[in-house]
Amino acid sequence: MDFDLAPPVGVGPLRIGMTRQSANTALDSLRDLSALSESDRPGQHVFRPSGLMISIHCMRDMLEAVELGRPSTQADRVVFRGLDVFALPARELVQRMGEYTSIEADPDDPACFVASDLLLSFWRPFEADDEPEEEQGYYFSTVLLARPGYYDTPAQAAERLQQSL
Repeated sequence: MDFDLAPPVGVGPLRIGMTRQSANTALDSLRDLSALSESDRPGQHVFRPSGLMISIHCMRDMLEAVELGRPSTQADRVVFRGLDVFALPARELVQRMGEYTSIEADPDDPACFVASDLLLSFWRPFEADDEPEEEQGYYFSTVLLARPGYYDTPAQAAERLQQSL
């Protein structure tokens, strides 16, 4: 199954801004009932048979972020504008994402990249750009799609709040 990242709207049935109850129902719909995982946590995350992890982050009774973890098989793919974000080497994905938007290394974690205009971030536990056999560092491990303002600094959040008044 393909999971198309559609920032800032969401992914699959998970829509940023939906209520926690609706998000829980949408998350449940992504379970494969023929192969339930003992790791599933209702209202938190599911693991599909491919190994794809889908996690929801709610605050103030609202879905504000969806995180997807790299599957171990190609039965599920996470796609952004035709790019399979977990099948491409991290360095290549960053380069290709740069054709659409600004994407920067996190100053606190050079293995993490943020495309703040798209409200997407990509993470891996360490860098191993030249080591394909080091899958955890060569490929991204997770992608997070978030609500507008999710990456704001405190000053940016205050400015956003002031503009909304």
